[in-house]
Amino acid sequence: MNRLLPAALAAALVTIPPATHAADTAPREPYGIALEGFAYPYPAHLLPVINDGEQLSMAHMDVPPAQPNGRTVVLLHGRNFPSSYWAPVIKMLSEAGYRVVVPDQVGFGKSSKPQGELHFDNLARNTIALLDHLKIDKAEIVAHSLGGMLGVRIARAYPDRVAHLVLTAPIGLEDYRLYVPPTPTEKMIETEDKLTAEGYRKQLQTNYAIKLPPEAITPFIDARFNIKGSPDYPRWLRAFVSSGQMIYREPVAHEIPLVALPTLFIMGADDHNAPGRPLAPEALRAKMGQNAELAKALAAKMPNARAEVIPDTGHLVFLEAPEKYKELVLDFLGR
Repeated sequence: MNRLLPAALAAALVTIPPATHAADTAPREPYGIALEGFAYPYPAHLLPVINDGEQLSMAHMDVPPAQPNGRTVVLLHGRNFPSSYWAPVIKMLSEAGYRVVVPDQVGFGKSSKPQGELHFDNLARNTIALLDHLKIDKAEIVAHSLGGMLGVRIARAYPDRVAHLVLTAPIGLEDYRLYVPPTPTEKMIETEDKLTAEGYRKQLQTNYAIKLPPEAITPFIDARFNIKGSPDYPRWLRAFVSSGQMIYREPVAHEIPLVALPTLFIMGADDHNAPGRPLAPEALRAKMGQNAELAKALAAKMPNARAEVIPDTGHLVFLEAPEKYKELVLDFLGR
């Protein structure tokens, strides 16, 4: 079994030539559905939370800086990625003096997989509960992909708890209900269960225009497909599908122009990710996922926002263009 490739090496891997996808064909030793067996770069702690009457645990990393500047950054992960992929950004922010708090939202990573449905409002409340638990009054929010939708919800619901908002290749810049018909949860579960590791690799490369070699993507394949050997896999699968329904049913595009906090969009020019596009009528698919243009248009409507677009970059902006990302984020947070 291929163990986790440390996410901190992801940027360096762009110089390694492509290799065979051994992880897609080798026997897989099962992980638990809380990613037991999958290493994180820093210790993960558990915070008890209650969502809709269900007792759950929210995993999080809390990384102190060597020379504190008195400020904290909260990193919000995407749907298809464990929060371990933030390792290079954690290091970058920690070296700049920030305390870095990195939660796995309920339903993801090392956190509990609920029996009930996922909702952005619950995830937002959980994140604020984590800040309360850690005695953090105000934080910088740096979010990626699905985390961008959550970051918007947090900024709208708890503006006094957020200093700056960085939306890194966020999804949800459009209302996918305008293009994609509703899909029953059981149908989505059936489709996701049939997906193979190689098919998932192709899905990531196609949907996210990833500019990384196969070896850098392998940890994401492992984090999803080694779970299939767990007896609790059906519960993980239902939670994963619930996150897809949450994206579809709880849009934030209409709220984004109302965010008054200082906001920075960092977009990959080649990132045209649009959840649900294959289910949309063919005539509408080309209209979806114009993410860089959507970000610029939304920023123009906001009182204190701007959009930066990085050329030749896909959805994993902070791994594909780490130096430019560092420059943009540290400059923005320093204002």
